[in-house]
Amino acid sequence: MIHTRGSGILLHITSLPSAYGIGDFGPAAYRFVEALERARQHYWQILPLNPTQNEYAHS
Repeated sequence: MIHTRGSGILLHITSLPSAYGIGDFGPAAYRFVEALERARQHYWQILPLNPTQNEYAHS
């Protein structure tokens, strides 16, 4: 089996601009994904969207 390498970026959704003062999956997210595609990036990793829980070691 041949594995190909891929690259991407870690950017939390709240880091994107929006009219609400915090990022969302609106137009800025689509523009960001289009920029990733132009840069030949394959992955966009985001951090948890909901509060973490103590019983899961905040992970």
